[in-house]
Amino acid sequence: MPKLLFLLRKLLKQKKVPKKKVVQDQKTEEYWEEIFDSIDMDYLPLEYIDRILIKFQDGSVWDIDIKDSKKKQPIEQIEDSLDQLFEEYEDNIETIDFRLDLKRVQTDVSKRVYKFLKLNR
Repeated sequence: MPKLLFLLRKLLKQKKVPKKKVVQDQKTEEYWEEIFDSIDMDYLPLEYIDRILIKFQDGSVWDIDIKDSKKKQPIEQIEDSLDQLFEEYEDNIETIDFRLDLKRVQTDVSKRVYKFLKLNR
């Protein structure tokens, strides 16, 4: 483990990142985190999900790569498969963790806000 930390420190030292960019990225991240925290989601479009981690009561974890699945089959088929999976294993599932494609969410929300503001001038 210490060797890993040493390698990470070495990599970080080699990487020259302008401080202004880091501060800007932190502000952007904080801004979007605040927005996401304020949203109550009853429905989450599959288009915004990268992967789903399902933890079962027996300790096993399934990692479903939605982003890869979208390349191989239509979204409707993925939705049907997920519905069947959740229904079949409902009693055995402890937690479901949805990993979002935050860049896509940010892009889509920004576009919609821009259109909304532009139309309501």
